[in-house]
Amino acid sequence: MNLYVIVAAFLAASVEFVEALTIVLAVGTVRGFRPAMRGTFWAVIALAALVLILGEGVLRVVPIGVLRGIIGALLLLFGLKWLRKAVLRFAGKKSLHDESQAYAKEVQRLQQGQGGSFEAQATAFNGVFLEGLEVVVIVLTMGSGANAYPSAIVGALAGLVVVVSLGVALRAPLAKVPENVMKFVVGVMLTSFGTFWAGQSMGVHWPMQDGAILLLIAGYLLMSGILVSVLKKKVATA
Repeated sequence: MNLYVIVAAFLAASVEFVEALTIVLAVGTVRGFRPAMRGTFWAVIALAALVLILGEGVLRVVPIGVLRGIIGALLLLFGLKWLRKAVLRFAGKKSLHDESQAYAKEVQRLQQGQGGSFEAQATAFNGVFLEGLEVVVIVLTMGSGANAYPSAIVGALAGLVVVVSLGVALRAPLAKVPENVMKFVVGVMLTSFGTFWAGQSMGVHWPMQDGAILLLIAGYLLMSGILVSVLKKKVATA
């Protein structure tokens, strides 16, 4: 098992599942939890099938060297997107994500609708499936790049179990989960993995081998902290 991949997949999946949980809870509160659970179940089945089918096909068709180059570039783009938003949020240039507000908006939208059980099930399915697609991308890319599909799947499943367990126990949006911090950490980790694998594909010999990922994480954390500090000063001056 690859610990780096497990942790990154767990954090990234947890963030997406928290957002999916907000939609499912809103559907359950307004239209009942049975259709919400049915929609969630079928979405999870569809996402699991995507991981198994696409993952197996990618590994068989594409050489691992080429795969790491492609995946490194994808993870860099994906990670930098998360990191940019996190830096802007912590610098005060973008509002922090609030699950309580997201829940209230979804409840209001559902209350204004006229559909019945089918609409509720479809809403839950769409919410879980769309949020879960990002989890699928992360599992496929990290699992392929590190040749560690079991680790990526274990991390994502652990995130699913934790979020669902908390949702069932609380029956409320997980507003107190430090989601903004988690997104910041995930952005740093994905960017670091992307840099590492893109470098490997171009023949870079990293010091400490896989341990170089820790150095990259530390470097991106430092750079992000500096950016947040600089932007905060600009906001304060403005």
